[in-house]
Amino acid sequence: MGFEYLKRIKWIKSFCTFVHKTERMDVKKSDIPRKVVLLIDLILVSFSLVVSYLLRFNFDIPEVELKPLPLILVYILLIKLIAFGVGKSYAGMMRYASLHDAARILLANLAAAIIFIITNLFTFFVGPSIFFIPFSIIVIEFLTSTISMLALRLVAKMTYIELNWREKEQSYVLIFGAGEAGIVTKQALERDAGMRYKILAFFDDDPKKSGKRVEMVPVLESKELEGFIDSNKPDLMVLAVQNIPPARKQEIIELCLNHDIKVLNVPPVNQWINGQLSLNQIKTVKIEDLLERDPIKLDEKIVKKELTGKTILITGAAGSIGSELARQVIKYPVGKVLLFDNAESPLYHIELEFTAKYPNLPYQIILGDIRNKTRLRKLFSEHHPHIVYHAAAYKHVPMMEAYPNEAISVNVEGTKNLADIAVEFNTEKFIMISSDKAVNPTNVMGASKRIAEIYIQNLNKQYITKFITTRFGNVLGSNGSVIPLFKKQIEKGGPITVTDPNVTRFFMTIPEACQLVLDAGCMGNGGEIFVFDMGKSVKVVDLAKKMIKLSGLELGKDIQIVFTGLRPGEKLYEELLNNEENVMPTHHAKILIGKVRLYENNEVNLGVGSLINALHSEDKDDQIVKLMKNLVPEFKSANSRFELLD
Repeated sequence: MGFEYLKRIKWIKSFCTFVHKTERMDVKKSDIPRKVVLLIDLILVSFSLVVSYLLRFNFDIPEVELKPLPLILVYILLIKLIAFGVGKSYAGMMRYASLHDAARILLANLAAAIIFIITNLFTFFVGPSIFFIPFSIIVIEFLTSTISMLALRLVAKMTYIELNWREKEQSYVLIFGAGEAGIVTKQALERDAGMRYKILAFFDDDPKKSGKRVEMVPVLESKELEGFIDSNKPDLMVLAVQNIPPARKQEIIELCLNHDIKVLNVPPVNQWINGQLSLNQIKTVKIEDLLERDPIKLDEKIVKKELTGKTILITGAAGSIGSELARQVIKYPVGKVLLFDNAESPLYHIELEFTAKYPNLPYQIILGDIRNKTRLRKLFSEHHPHIVYHAAAYKHVPMMEAYPNEAISVNVEGTKNLADIAVEFNTEKFIMISSDKAVNPTNVMGASKRIAEIYIQNLNKQYITKFITTRFGNVLGSNGSVIPLFKKQIEKGGPITVTDPNVTRFFMTIPEACQLVLDAGCMGNGGEIFVFDMGKSVKVVDLAKKMIKLSGLELGKDIQIVFTGLRPGEKLYEELLNNEENVMPTHHAKILIGKVRLYENNEVNLGVGSLINALHSEDKDDQIVKLMKNLVPEFKSANSRFELLD
């Protein structure tokens, strides 16, 4: 009688038809179709109901209970079908079964059990007794069906692992972070069919998590990490914690690298695809992570007030610093952002990026050259920028040593053109990006940047435009820095070239540098040279060694380091202040004001004018560099053909 009712229900008939079709599907597909899983679950429910009756009545079911059993079975299957459909208990792939899947199964069966109890109460007081299910049966069926469904998924998962990974190399893995991200990371690793991962342990700085197990894997205190590594020789460490302080993160990475353990990093949750973590998103730790410092606390309110409604001009907008400045500035309610550069292809790529990311925000791409004064005047007359961030420059030390005329043309005359026109159009602020190489310069590039600093400082004394200079060292990953070069050399199998074993440099991330530029620009009243706290200097050879280890290679075996000698104009050690300069603090701990030598107007105008005249009269390089040394007496050439001029 009950099965007749079942046949009358159209959508159940359709479901059965679909299941029949799925039986003919190619069995070689990577996973069981979800509706087949649902059918199997319903079969397990049927089995569980029979087992429940047998257990309840000691394997001797009375006829009075046996007679309504077919109808009760249909009723239970119908309710379970609805509960499984709403709760999506069948949706997870069995080979990837997790605690989340277990929770869905538990909740779906619990919901069905509650409905059965409500039905019992209704039939007891109102309806026919034929629908009454003994309460003990409900409890036993709930336990039996839940356990059997969970067991099915566990067996399927273990079978899949065994069949797919039997012949594959096993990697022993540690996961740092026993929170939600750590659990998801474990599941993502286990889904990888290309490598068999054995999760040895979770580690966490939270002592409250110690001694517990997460998905059958022990959680240990971080202080046990080194001892565990020595004893178990893991192959891989995955950092699955987001709020870890940079110093602590570096400590863990250094420990792993010293034990030849490859380190991977899980991206922030907001970068996961559709809220799901996939294995290809877990990336190798970058060298930037080893040089990372505590995040800069930018005064958002002050910056917002400074930029709101303003037209912002960024020169060198296609470069590393200029493009990042543009990305940070465009997030504020500015009037307009002008992206100015003479590099056609990089500027085009910036345009593509901004079109995709900021289609409704006010920006304009402008192709032009700061050496073209007519072009600059037209730009200012059309847009009247309130604030200028001047990042356009030639910065490659050996190349500028070979072509001093080009360094003067861009870094000095180009800056002069831009600054003079800013004065002409009463621009509010002019912030120039300088370099630590301007301090006690040993090369043409550094000296040209120092001359540009001198020129705009001199203008600041005469006009209403506020001229501000920012100085900082190397930025990680910028065009021309050692990091991209080392990466390319490692990809090619080496060797990695380092100029000298003792050469050191200051490093800062590009976003960090740009944040400080924005903050310094806001606090500047004109005439200041802001010096950024670059932290401790780093030996470049140590940087190369760490990059080799991060790549999973061994120095001397897989790849070599070759010392090539200092390049023309190159310093062993970079400086942020010269010997005669000192600093004053600001409200920002990472920003200081350098007290530098001030020049007389006539001295500046005569010195810069002579340089530009020499440039356009095609004087020889020696004459140009001699004029630079006259204007910047601390400019002493190193490892250069111009040492004879000192």
